[in-house]
Amino acid sequence: MKTKVTACVLAASLAGLAATSTQAATTLRMAHFWPGASGINQDIFEAWAETVEQESDGELKVEMYPSGTLAKADAIYEAVGNGIADVGATAQGYAAGRFPLSQIVELPGVATTATQGACVLQTLYDEGHLDGEYADTKPLFMFTTGPGGIHTIDTDIQKPSDLEGLRIRRPTSVAGDMLENMGATPVGMPAPDIYTAMQRGVVDGLSFPWEGLKGFRINELVNYHTEVPFYTLIFVATMSQRTYDSLSPEQQAVIDDNSGMQWAENAGAVFDRLDREGKQEAIEAGHTIREVENPLEDPDWQKPLQAGIDSYLAELEERGLPGREVYEAALDASESCASAQE
Repeated sequence: MKTKVTACVLAASLAGLAATSTQAATTLRMAHFWPGASGINQDIFEAWAETVEQESDGELKVEMYPSGTLAKADAIYEAVGNGIADVGATAQGYAAGRFPLSQIVELPGVATTATQGACVLQTLYDEGHLDGEYADTKPLFMFTTGPGGIHTIDTDIQKPSDLEGLRIRRPTSVAGDMLENMGATPVGMPAPDIYTAMQRGVVDGLSFPWEGLKGFRINELVNYHTEVPFYTLIFVATMSQRTYDSLSPEQQAVIDDNSGMQWAENAGAVFDRLDREGKQEAIEAGHTIREVENPLEDPDWQKPLQAGIDSYLAELEERGLPGREVYEAALDASESCASAQE
């Protein structure tokens, strides 16, 4: 009898250990606004999730919520901060005025590729220039689009005056101010809403990188493209601090190992590849494409763009923020990031 009891106790103990092992797996809910079938979701976020799961030996699993299904694009950062999502990726510009120093990287001339932009933004964060803007979450990695241009349904934009009176979707208030300087009427809306807005005639065009034209199917609706790199849209992939603190030290180490510059540059490389694909899609469709190289030195485009830069930095200084200091740090990082990628 004693042997039977001992065997039962041992079996129960083993079952308990197995249950404990099963319960040790933690599911992280990740929210973002890109379509599930997009290269951004598959090659950045799904790749990150798979790496985290593998390196944690299955103790961490990521449940993906693309297309704003867990939180709308402009509410994702808040959703992470209050624990509705454990991890989220979104554009800082969707929370107007909340990340003013980070958005310096969006200014013309700071980055010419997404990989360079991601490196610049991550460098500014790693050097401590942006700490105060993300105190309520735990940033994992920062990244950017490639430079955004102007794309319209039926207007050939060759100089800023061609924008006069056009309703152009702007990604952020920073880019919106520059569009307004060029005579356009900027209209704000999250990226997932653009397609329907253009179909309904709410806007005449948009400012977007090539990647976005492909990912959100905008190439189906526009016919004219002006490659005037007047902004770069910035993003953050971040984690709920509460969720991070609840993980075991081993699980936290996996998250830490998959944060920072490596994933920033991985994301940048994906955006650069999709930029090339988006442009090629427009070429194959027979669209009209205008190219404006070095717009800050172009006689038509330089004035409104430089005015946008000066106005934004002055606004930051009026708020008591070290705008010009961070801008100079961004330009320094831009140079070093470009050299590192050569």
